[in-house]
Amino acid sequence: MGMPLLLLLLILVAAGPQAGRAAKPIPNLQLMTKEGGSSRIIQDDIIKAINKHPNAGWTAARNPYFANYTVNNNTLLLLFSFFFLRGHLPVVVSIAYIKTFISCLFGGLNNPPVQTAQFKHILGVKPTPHSVLNDVPVKTYPRSLMLPKEFDARSAWSQCNTIGTILDQGHCGSCWAFGAVECLQDRFCIHFNMNISLSVNDLVACCGFMCGDGCDGGYPIMAWRYFVRNGVVTDECDPYFDQVGCKHPGCEPAYPTPVCEKKCKVQNQVWLEKKHFSVNAYRVNSDPHDIMAEVYQNGPVEVAFTVYEDFAHYKSGVYKHITGGMMGGHAVKLIGWGTTDAGEDYWLLANQWNRGWGDDGYFKIIRGTNECGIEEDVVAGMPSTKNMVRNYDSAFGVGTAIV
Repeated sequence: MGMPLLLLLLILVAAGPQAGRAAKPIPNLQLMTKEGGSSRIIQDDIIKAINKHPNAGWTAARNPYFANYTVNNNTLLLLFSFFFLRGHLPVVVSIAYIKTFISCLFGGLNNPPVQTAQFKHILGVKPTPHSVLNDVPVKTYPRSLMLPKEFDARSAWSQCNTIGTILDQGHCGSCWAFGAVECLQDRFCIHFNMNISLSVNDLVACCGFMCGDGCDGGYPIMAWRYFVRNGVVTDECDPYFDQVGCKHPGCEPAYPTPVCEKKCKVQNQVWLEKKHFSVNAYRVNSDPHDIMAEVYQNGPVEVAFTVYEDFAHYKSGVYKHITGGMMGGHAVKLIGWGTTDAGEDYWLLANQWNRGWGDDGYFKIIRGTNECGIEEDVVAGMPSTKNMVRNYDSAFGVGTAIV
């Protein structure tokens, strides 16, 4: 039996003898969160608020990536009617109360309601301890360095296929690892003309507590330190553990951190020989000029920022926070900048929520105002030649082999 029909029958049962009486108008429904504020879980409310906002500067829409992350208005209102007609609820009700009922009643259906905790789970940036940050060098650039008004790493280094590739982290809080690995592999292409795909799985599974908690979040700067000390193998050697994918968040429970095996999945490949390293790990000064200069000279950088509920519904335009509560920290790859026809400066970034999210997987955010902290936590490193070429002895003498 379909969800709408089943709910309708429940309402009719709830109405009982009152079904034949003149229906009294149901008061305006106000859903309340535990914190006491109006709930922002309903997608349509957020989307409408953004698209009607005169100064939003961006467009919101239902993103397929989060298709099941909320309970829609109709379901909530039908369930409210069920409870209200039975006399079990006041006009102001707890959304958690309704969701608990849904979970119990429809737990066996294919598309049960999903808590916003699942959205929070994929936002995997943990606040880096100040003791760690104080020990990280900060890179700056002279003001005399001339920079273009707009820049896109995809076209600047068109030979590098990885720069324009949009990945999918699945239902794992591994954004901190994706942002780092994507930037490092881009930089290997930019500086050494090597189109390689590096392993996010190696970093998530093997960095351990040094980087954080794997699928439960981590520290971007520590990912780069891992590259310096341990390197990272190719994706062919150790592919990302989620190869099937799912319609988010249709993977429950949340993904656990994969096991570190330190063994290539491909026969005849040696784990240590497939390692690629970074020379260093550093922060970039939060001044937009320094961030632009770093990207312009060395390639994409990893940035972390605060995500609010409205960001999940980004579709196009230049994002700035309009409505909704704070969800957590997220890390992505910054690949360029520009200015709109209306004169609004923006950053151009690649997300890892598949191409179904946002503007074909990308988004723009206001530049120069530190929107959502986007300019505060910028990290990167330079690719190393270590382990790229090794000497070996053979029957034909000493030679070199690319690894």
